[in-house]
Parts: sequence; structure tokens; C-alpha cells
Amino acid sequence: MDLIFEQSVTSRQGFGLPISDVPVKASLPSRYLRETPADLPEVSELDVVRHYTRLSQLNFSVDANFYPLGSCTMKYNPRFTERVAGMPGFSDLHPLLPQLKGGERYVQGALEVLFESERWLCEIAGMKAFTLQPLAGAHGELTGVMLMAAYHKAKGNRKKFIIIPDSAHGTNPASAAIAGYDIVSVPSDRNGVMDIEKLAEVLTPECAGLMMTSPDTHGVFNSRIDEISRMVHAVDGIMYYDGANLNAILGRCRPGDLGFDVVHINLHKTFATPHGGGGPGAGPVGVSARLEPFLPVSRVVRCSDGTYALNYNYPDSIGYVASFYGAFGIVIRAYAYMLMLGGDGLKQTSAHAVLNANYLRSRLKEAYYLPFDRVCMHECLFSASRQAQRGVHAIDIAKFLIDRKIHPPTVYFPLTVKEAVMIEPTETESKATMDGFVDVMLEADRLSRIDPSSFKSLPRTMPISRPDEVKAARELKVNYFSGESKA
Repeated sequence: MDLIFEQSVTSRQGFGLPISDVPVKASLPSRYLRETPADLPEVSELDVVRHYTRLSQLNFSVDANFYPLGSCTMKYNPRFTERVAGMPGFSDLHPLLPQLKGGERYVQGALEVLFESERWLCEIAGMKAFTLQPLAGAHGELTGVMLMAAYHKAKGNRKKFIIIPDSAHGTNPASAAIAGYDIVSVPSDRNGVMDIEKLAEVLTPECAGLMMTSPDTHGVFNSRIDEISRMVHAVDGIMYYDGANLNAILGRCRPGDLGFDVVHINLHKTFATPHGGGGPGAGPVGVSARLEPFLPVSRVVRCSDGTYALNYNYPDSIGYVASFYGAFGIVIRAYAYMLMLGGDGLKQTSAHAVLNANYLRSRLKEAYYLPFDRVCMHECLFSASRQAQRGVHAIDIAKFLIDRKIHPPTVYFPLTVKEAVMIEPTETESKATMDGFVDVMLEADRLSRIDPSSFKSLPRTMPISRPDEVKAARELKVNYFSGESKA
């Protein structure tokens, strides 16, 4: 399809500004003015509407497509929570209002949402206290590691490294490194979980802590977490829980009860708030009692008279990690989601998520290789190694799915599995939807046997079929310059 610039016709217009009836008292300095008119497209209103409507139809979203993106829990967002977030009493609030003298009395409802959300998350995660400030999962990770560092600094501990399993999420090493720690990786054993004997070999008093995702990116829950926690605590290390996969154990077990000291939760994964496109997100961080003094400020407290206030009096706090109070609109959605489902509903969420993943595992394991052939949790991890032997790789299967209007699963991650295809159906998908997905995956397998070369021209339904992804990453271009070719 043509770009909006390429649809331009000289003198065509879709909107006209009225002549200003306000006298011009000042003008911008010339250094701020363009030397030539802006190179904007000249199009009609109908051109604009049709162009952006077509673009929107090219998007993949959970509202329009099955979105089995492994490790990211792209579940349906209930419209109920959208309506709650759009209520004027929430959406019209100004973030500076509580800073005005007496302003807190005008935002009691918002402060109550923040306070009660923290209480719900504390109960769900088994933590003493939470901060809602972090704006994404990776931001929550960094906040959690900063809390670990503050704890060790306050105790005078000399810690140098953080241990991270090879089945962890890819942002874990980056978060630990940004906080100033070296990274020690521990491999997985043949069952797909961290090798505890290898852990024992590298665990020394210089270890600041261990970052774990459980279930991990293999879709496997580590049944020896309590033993691992005792080992790490024996050297005064901190157990960090990456809550990106909390959807699998929601209401079943609590990270705090397993020995974890700090946890981040992706509200945009576990609690069905908008996800993707670079935001919005939210990654609240919960801590045990020994890390609570270091939580970011401000913190919402409930006063003796039942009102709510912002408290900044935490001398050991690491300070602000985000502006104001976090992604407030996302927190509202998550709070409404928790209230809507209640404790029993949240428990059913994890039950259906695990059931759906195991249904796909059982139906596809004859066609696609299972590197860890065991009951999985919320996601099932396959390898396209059999298909690769025929010349059809994981990326080719992903392109095949695009033409079938299905967002591809995660491919080539985790790095521990060659030709990885990681599928997470979530709990919101029906059996009929999953059966349709299975049919397409089996069709891809059959086509890999009879006509493997046909995959190389896929997808055929998109404006661009096979971009040079390496070149695009290294030579990023986001501007349009007239005269350039569309390629």
C-alpha cells in the first residue's frame, strides 16, 4: 500500500483553519521557524480515514487475532476494566493535585485504589509491602535489584555478583548489570530447571542474590525452590522472583511462601491490562519485611481516621524510580480486574492457563519436538528442529502463521533450545480457537514435508514479506524522505 505521502495531490485538502480573529502580539524568533514549508501530504479527509483504517487492519491484536506469544501473556483485556479506568473521577485527575495544600482530600478515591491494590498484591505474592511506581517489568526488575543493593549496602555486605539461570528472562542480566553487579549464569539440567548442583558450585558469600523466573521460560516449575532459597539465604543473598510468569501460579502458591524476598509483577500480563506497542505497562515490586525500609517514596498510608495520605518519611528509601505514582491508569484496570474475579476467580485463571497450554502440548507433540517432554505450566516449549531438517525453520513457520491471521508464537527464545517455538495460549482462549491454531500448525508441518521451498516467499498478505531484520535494526529509519523508493 502507498504511504500517506505518496497519496499526496497538489492543492488537495481535507481541513481548513479559520482566519484568526486574535491580534498577533508576538512572533516566534526566526531561529525557531522553518526555512521552507513543512513537507506534509496534501490529502482529503477520506484519504486520511481510509489510509489509517487500512493500517489498523494490518495490526495484530488480541481484539482481532489469536496471539499466542510465549512468555508475554497476551490475554484479552475486559471492557469492564476499561470503563472503570475511564470514569471521570479517575481519568480527569491531575497528578499534581495531591501536592497542593489540602489537595489530598480531593484524591481520596485514587489514593484508596493505590493503597488497596498494594494490599491485594501483597496477599497474592506473599509480600510485606509493595511499590506501584515501576512502569514496566524490566523497570520493576531494576527497582528490585536496586532494593537488593540498598539492603547489602546498609548491612556493609561486600557483594559482587548475581546468579541468573540460563532459563531466565532476557532482561534479568541487563537489570543486574545496570545496578552494578557481575552476572553468573547457571545452566539447566535435563529436566529444564536450574541445575542445583551447578548452583552450589558458584554460590559464595560474594553473591548478592539469585534472580529466578518460575515457571521458567521452559514452561517448567522448579520443585526445589525451597531448597534453593535456603542455600541463597545461607550466604545472606536475596531471592528475587521475576513475576512475568505469575499467571501460571496465581492463587496456587505465593512467591513469598517459597522463600523469595522481592518480586515484581507485570500487571499488563497477569492482570489483563493493555500490553504491547511499547506500553503502557506496570511492574509493581513487592518486598519482604527486611527490604521494606528501602522502598521508593512516596508511599500511600491509611491514617487513623480512615483517610489516605502520601508519606515521604522513609530515610532509607532509594527515592523515586518514576514520576508521581506509577502508571495509575494501568493500576486502576488491574484493581478492577482483581475485584471482578475475586480470589476464586484468580485461582481459576491459573487453572485454565495451565490446562490450555497442556492441551496444545498434547496435540502438537507428535509433529513438533518437545525438548522437555513433561507436563508444562502456562506455556509449552517446542522445537522446530524436525522441520528445520527439511529446510523449514522456526522463522518460516512464524511467517506462515501470519498469512493465516495468527500472531506467531515466540521463536528462537529461550536460547537454550534450538529452533525454539514457545507458545502461550493464556486462559482467555476457547478450545475452538486453540483447535484452529493446531490445525494451522499441523498444516505447516505437512507443507514442510511436501513443499518446503514455498515457505521462503511467506508471508504473501503483508505489504512487506521478508525484511532484512538485521539491517533494519542496525540502520533504523523512521522518517520519510520524498524521492526515496518504498523499499
